[in-house]
Parts: sequence; C-alpha cells; structure tokens
Amino acid sequence: MEIEYKFCIPSQRLAALQAAVLRGAHAQIRMEARYFDTADGALSSRGIAFRLRREGDRWVQTVKALGNGPLDREEHNLDRGQAHATGSAPEPQPELHADTVAGTRLLGALQAASGPLAETYGTEMDRVTRDIAFQGGVVEMALDTGRVIAHRGTPQEKEARICELELELKAGPLAGLAVVAARWATRHGLYLSTISKAERGERLLAPQWARPATKASPMKTSGSLRHFLDGRALQRAAVAHCLHQILGNASEIVEGGGHAEHVHQLRIGIRRLRTALRELAPLAPGAFNPAWEPPLVDVFQRLGQLRDQGQALQSIVADLRDAGAPVSDVCTTTNGAPGASAAAIVRTPAFQAALIELMAFAAQGRNAPAANGEDQALDAKDSRRMLQKRLRSLHAQVRHDVQDFAALPVEEQHRLRKRLKRLRYLAEFVAPALDAEGESFLASLQPALTALGRLGDERLAHTLYSKATATDPRAWFAVGWLAARQGLAVADCEKALAHIADMPRLRKAGKR
Repeated sequence: MEIEYKFCIPSQRLAALQAAVLRGAHAQIRMEARYFDTADGALSSRGIAFRLRREGDRWVQTVKALGNGPLDREEHNLDRGQAHATGSAPEPQPELHADTVAGTRLLGALQAASGPLAETYGTEMDRVTRDIAFQGGVVEMALDTGRVIAHRGTPQEKEARICELELELKAGPLAGLAVVAARWATRHGLYLSTISKAERGERLLAPQWARPATKASPMKTSGSLRHFLDGRALQRAAVAHCLHQILGNASEIVEGGGHAEHVHQLRIGIRRLRTALRELAPLAPGAFNPAWEPPLVDVFQRLGQLRDQGQALQSIVADLRDAGAPVSDVCTTTNGAPGASAAAIVRTPAFQAALIELMAFAAQGRNAPAANGEDQALDAKDSRRMLQKRLRSLHAQVRHDVQDFAALPVEEQHRLRKRLKRLRYLAEFVAPALDAEGESFLASLQPALTALGRLGDERLAHTLYSKATATDPRAWFAVGWLAARQGLAVADCEKALAHIADMPRLRKAGKR
C-alpha cells in the first residue's frame, strides 16, 4: 500500500518548481506507458488501472486499485524484464499479480468482463525523483511532466497535459509527510487533485466527459462495531468519509471541469466535515486542530456567494417563467459558469493546507499514537453513551421548534434548519450502529430539509429581486409572486417537519 499526496502544478509556477526540485540530489528517467482495459470498461468502472510502463531500459507491470482512505491506494509492481531495442512491449499478464490485494481485484474484474484486455491509451512523460529527509523519515518526490495520448496514430488522436508533483512516504511518521507536503504546496501554489493519469486517459476516450458531482455515500464499518465506535477510530473514519466528497468535487473545480453541482456538493462536504469536527470532538479531546476551521468556513462562505445567484435560483427562475414573469432571470449570474471563480477559491493556500493536514489525520490507523495535546479517547461504550445523548438532544431541540414553526422569527427558522442538518449528518456518521429504525429515521429527515431549503432559497430570491427593482421594474413581478408564496412555503415546512420519526437507538458493540 502506498501513502502519497498528488498535486497539480499551475503552468506559471512550473519553472520555479523544477528549479527547486533539481537543487538536491536527484534522478531523471523517461517513462512511456500502455494502459489496458476491456471493451466494457471492467477495470476503469471499478477504479482499477492496469499498465505496462517502460522505465528507462526496464518494463514494469503495475496494477493500482482504490485504498481505504484519502491518502492510500493498493498497488503492486512487477519487473517484466529489459526493454528491447525495437521498443516492443511484453504481453500483459494479469495473473502475475495474484495473491495481492490489487491483483485480486483486477482478476475479479476481468472474470466479470465481457471481453479480453486491449490497449486503451498511453502516457509519455519525464520523471524527476528526489528524496527529502525529515526528522525520523524520508519522502520521495516525483515531478512528472508529459502527456496522456488516446487514439494514437489515428485522425482522432487526442492528448492531455501531465504536470504533477507526487510526494510519497517511504519511511517515518505520516505527520512528517504532511509537513513536507504543506511546505511545498504553499511555496509553489500547488493544489490537490485526485484525478489520476489513468482517469485523464479515460476522459480522452469518452466523446463528452463529465464526471458527476461526488455525493455523500453511506458510512460503513471497517471491522467490528466495537472498533467503529471507538472514539479515535470514529473521528478518523468520519473525517475520511467527508474528505471523499470534498476532494472529489474540489479536484474537478480546480482543474476547470466543475459546474454548479460540484460547487454545491463541495459545500455540503465542507458542512458535513465541520459537523464532524464539532460533534465528534468530545470522543477524543484535543485530536482536532482548531486551525482547520477558519479556512473551511472561508471557502464555504465564498462558494455560498456564488451559489446564491447560481444554482440556488435555478428552480425558482423556472417557476417564475412558468408563472408568466416578464423577465425572470434578472438576478441570476450571466458572466460565465461559477467554476472559474470557484477554482480560485478552492486553490486558496490556507484551504489546501487544511486539507493536507486533514488527509494525514484521516489516514492514520485506529491504533495510531495520540496527537499532541490529545487527551484519552473514549472507548466504544462511552462513545456510544455520549453520541446517544447528543443525538437525543438535537432531536429534542428540533421537536421543540417544530411545535410552533410558523411563529418563529426567520432567524430561528434558519437555525432550526442548521440544527436539523447537524442531526442528519451526525446520524449518518453513526449509521452502521443505528438500530433497525435507523434507515427510516434518516429518510424522514429529507423532506423537511428539502422544504426548509426551498423556503430559504425563496427568501433569498425575494431579497435579490427586491434590490433589482431599483434598476429593472420587471423584477416587481417576482417580488410579488415570491411574497405570495411565503405562506405556502412555511406550511410545506410544517407538514414535513411533523413527520420526522422518533430518534433510533445506537446498538451496543457486539449486538446485531
């Protein structure tokens, strides 16, 4: 298993970075790779990459598969012998990777495939490697520049640029890798990306590539329930879970392929992470670094300003159009997609540095030593008791406000929505430990959150259209229509809130 960070390099910073890499003892090598898959994409659809790569005068066969966290991946390499003068590559032999984690996944995918392996795309790049020592360990740095090529030698030939810096932990503590990564990223304006060279090749093969926004997936245990509920283990699992959503969307945005839904899902990921940092902190006091919060808040709020005049108003604009509004989009953003502005926000050095630290925190094992200033973590029994208490408290607060929702001030209604989100996210973090009613409870929260979200969007739209009347009288139609909608939107919220289910219990460790 490899543990590494991968960064994209802004083109205007490449020359300075190359000079910095070459200052120390280093090695240079030319690499040319051939990637393989089946016609039905049996490997790429499962996050598996299989290649033969010429590294200098040797051929190396490699299989890569997804790991269990944001920093690790399963990988197995085999030397396939010296390269011939003709340049011809050996035939790929997947069976050579048997009895490895990545190889088992590769062979399983091929068994389910509908056809044989075939070459799909290739890479041509120059790699500069250098070891960086830190107290107690070593990091290997690899600077890759070159291109990915698809449909080589045909009229349809396409290519994509490779310009990446990888930092892999070779020896020592993970914290040392994070320090080195943060130093180089800050100094050279680097930004994290989870888009691999293999995925860049897959994008060239597709007629119109568009990676869907990454949404939150259900939490799962990685062992016994007792281990899952252990305070330190649950903290790390929840942070890793949030980072999967954050990094997937942030990578698309910083590389220019993101759209409004990526921005929206990134904000959800950040909100979920902030909930984890707030609600799970007592499980292992001192484990979370308070310095993570400010850059998370900054990016969340700045992206929110983009969304306010973008995706948040799209459905309202459509409804206004259906209602006969003379011009219903006078408040929407018209100067380009939000991706360009969002990319600059996500590349903010402070945000990137926080992500680097969070990834290192999440990648540490359950039995990792306590962080500086970290007090004793709660065991599974005490964690379960604390979480049950907090879930019941949030649920009771929501139920209290639901009783007279329409009479609450707007600020209190908005606070209820935020509290309901915290309840949902915290329940999702412990979903594997919820009793048989857990799934139906989580399902009962969604209609209320949808209704409250719509109410908030309509109020925002009313404010924006009211301001627009100063320069465009046609906005008065939207102001009147939205004012008339307020009572109905509040009633929708009351109806949905009334159907929130009772709070389920957390199962004891060992119970099923």
